[in-house]
Amino acid sequence: MHLLNTCKRWFKSRHFGRSAIDTRYALVEACLIGVLSAVAALLLKEGIGWLGGIRLDAANQFGAWITLPLAGLIFGGLSGWVLEHYSPAAAGGGIPQVKAALARFPISLSLKVAIVKLFGTILVLGAGLTLGRRAPTVHIGAALAAQLCTWVPTSPEHRRQMIAAGAAAGLAAGFATPIAGVLFVVEELMRDVSGLTLETAIVASFTGAVVSMLLQSADLNIPAVLLDTVKTSFSAPEIPFYILLGALAGVLGAFFNKGVLYFSGLQRRLNLSLSVRIGVIGCFSGFIIALLPPFFRDNAGLREFLVNGELSSPNIAIAFVAHFLLTMLAYSSGAPGGLFAPALVMGSALGYLVGEVEHFITGTSTEVTFALAGMGAMFTGVVRVPITAIVIVFELNSDFNLVLPLMITCAVSYITAESVFGGSLYQHLLIASGIPFKEENANDNFLSHLTAADVMQSQVETLSSDLTLDEVLKIMSLSHHRGFPVVAQDVLVGIFTQSDLDKKQHSKETLLKEIMTNQLITVNPSTSISDVLFLLNRYKLSRLPVTEGNKLVGIITRTDIIRVEVNQLSGQPLDLVKTAPSYIIYQTRSPATGKGRILLPIANPETATALFQIAGAIARYHNYEIDCLQIIKISRHSSPSETQVDTREARKIMHRLERMGRQQQLSVHTQIRVAQDISEAIIETIRERHIKMMVMGWKGNTSTQGAIFGDMVDTLIHQATCELVLVKLSTNPLVFPYYLNNRATWLVSLAGGPNAQSGIQLLPAFAKLYARPDTPELWLCRVYLPSDLDPDYQSLQEVTQALENKIDKPIISVPICSHSVVDAITDLAQAKNCDVVMLGASREGLLKNVIYGNIPETIAKNVDGTVILVRGAL
Repeated sequence: MHLLNTCKRWFKSRHFGRSAIDTRYALVEACLIGVLSAVAALLLKEGIGWLGGIRLDAANQFGAWITLPLAGLIFGGLSGWVLEHYSPAAAGGGIPQVKAALARFPISLSLKVAIVKLFGTILVLGAGLTLGRRAPTVHIGAALAAQLCTWVPTSPEHRRQMIAAGAAAGLAAGFATPIAGVLFVVEELMRDVSGLTLETAIVASFTGAVVSMLLQSADLNIPAVLLDTVKTSFSAPEIPFYILLGALAGVLGAFFNKGVLYFSGLQRRLNLSLSVRIGVIGCFSGFIIALLPPFFRDNAGLREFLVNGELSSPNIAIAFVAHFLLTMLAYSSGAPGGLFAPALVMGSALGYLVGEVEHFITGTSTEVTFALAGMGAMFTGVVRVPITAIVIVFELNSDFNLVLPLMITCAVSYITAESVFGGSLYQHLLIASGIPFKEENANDNFLSHLTAADVMQSQVETLSSDLTLDEVLKIMSLSHHRGFPVVAQDVLVGIFTQSDLDKKQHSKETLLKEIMTNQLITVNPSTSISDVLFLLNRYKLSRLPVTEGNKLVGIITRTDIIRVEVNQLSGQPLDLVKTAPSYIIYQTRSPATGKGRILLPIANPETATALFQIAGAIARYHNYEIDCLQIIKISRHSSPSETQVDTREARKIMHRLERMGRQQQLSVHTQIRVAQDISEAIIETIRERHIKMMVMGWKGNTSTQGAIFGDMVDTLIHQATCELVLVKLSTNPLVFPYYLNNRATWLVSLAGGPNAQSGIQLLPAFAKLYARPDTPELWLCRVYLPSDLDPDYQSLQEVTQALENKIDKPIISVPICSHSVVDAITDLAQAKNCDVVMLGASREGLLKNVIYGNIPETIAKNVDGTVILVRGAL
């Protein structure tokens, strides 16, 4: 507890200027991270050795043909199951996740990730997959560092540097190479040499390596005989062969990376679960290993055989090819294992083969030197970190005779690999998984890429300029906001805050337009957050209105920006398989004269006209524009911007809706988008076009298990911020909205909660559709429970009276006492032969009950007419 309080005091000191003492606390934290990383490396080593020993003993006792494939299937499948159910963020090698987290992408790094990674790696490597445990230690070290920063409040930049220190400690603990740990962070993960980053990374890396050596958790099984400098040599005539070795390693490393990306994409397209993928590949690996000589069953022993030259050339070639293919398959499956050790194994095999060729030609080479130089060359070809590769191999052997061969082979390997297939494998994996990672932007502050549209609140509480001060104070007493944009005829004319009350004395009858601040500072949706922060600080503001033309489309406050920073600091999980942004292939624009926009997604051409009539009625009443949207869905593995699609039918529908808009004197915009996911494309459109309301069709039921309205509609209900109107159209062509000019019967049900007015607020718009003054016949009902001893009938009467004043038509209010909302509404709709049933849904009322009983679907099934469900803006 004392340590926690001390760390908190250190955190406070960082906000009032850096000092020597806060740096010391950061270094103490780095030491702790190093110790924890070394312990994690020991647990990995012991766990893998224990489980691998059981697998080898069983293979000797029961036969490799049965035991090895079965062990791969069971342990691999179990590892995938653990990852899927407890922490999907722990899948894969771990380096891409750490790289993305350091680039400020919201990747989950926590104690849970570290624990699941530990168990998953033990199961996978114990199953016999040809992966390494050093990359997982990097991931675990970074996750433990992130967890420490969660327990002790800290800044985003300090958290980032501690994650880098954890990654360095993980690599150093895995190999007992402290210098390489720091260099790997600088060269691959962070590309940052700021002072504190180096200080903490050095301390964490040194501590991790020292503790790891004390615990003997970093043994790479390099034979002691190789540490004898007599065994290694280098001479100038051997340089062409080292160049050849580097070129071969570069080409093979590039093809290895291409293979990993190809098989990763193939397995995603097959859409198999992680447990199935890892289990099947584990079984296949076990089968192949059973076919190979017995020395291949122990990865650690294999490395010793390869480097020491204890295998024949044919066996070394077989080992290289098998390791190359099996590692490629295993890593592409998402199994929790790394490429560091496999790259060193493959490099030692390749180096020994090239050394034998040189010895056959000149008779002077030392194959051991070529084997060790090949380690660095292949490591470089795969991971693309030549300096780290040189230092790792040198630190493992402490032999200066290796420096020049390593420099030659690693440099040639890097140049060759970049020429054949450029870019880091980890960067390619991140991009393939939907994370738009760019090396040049890795150290940019994530806020620099955000705009006001990304952060603002699109649903804004506004005040009319004609309100009196007394009315304004009553509104403020019911709201948690202390500042409001002021509008006149939906045009932003000012802003009002509590500070405006202190300017001079006012009476309760003073109009808001007399005391508001009318000298406005506004931003548009594309304004960068850095410019927003400048304006907030320069003019000492707490909020900025966001406008598009003369329309208010949102508001952005300091709290909104802090919320984004907090989400980034907490490392909210990010689904690594993200859909690509949708792509607009056709659009038309009408004059932007409305006060807001209604989005009308068209999924079924047969219902397009009916839905447009509903949207048009609302648009005329509120003076809104209509955005008609059609989405052409493509495979998740196709690029929306590069896929050719047929738009002829979609354009016909858009042209028809445009003609209807001109006939009804409505401003109609159209869009056709290509997208991998329909709901995501709709949400993109809502955000980009600042949509106020969405009207969309709903089939009234779903066959998706666990879904309430259906996968797509459920997503929109939870994520679309605008008001949402779902319409299940009647199958009877004579029922609304096709037969508008005759008498129709409506039933409107009120739900509880603050948003109960959502449905009935649309009734005046629909009433405008009718030509005869005595239509429609409207029943307004509310269901009361029998247990309610004092039902509030007065509120139902007040709503009825207010609605009658708006639509100037008689309304029949019906209080119903029933245990079941569904039965009450259904029975009344059938008794009165209602053509339209409207459910005024609110988040706290009907939608909350939907989760438990799926009320709208049940009503929609039992009612023959049209069912309209309204959800208020979020």
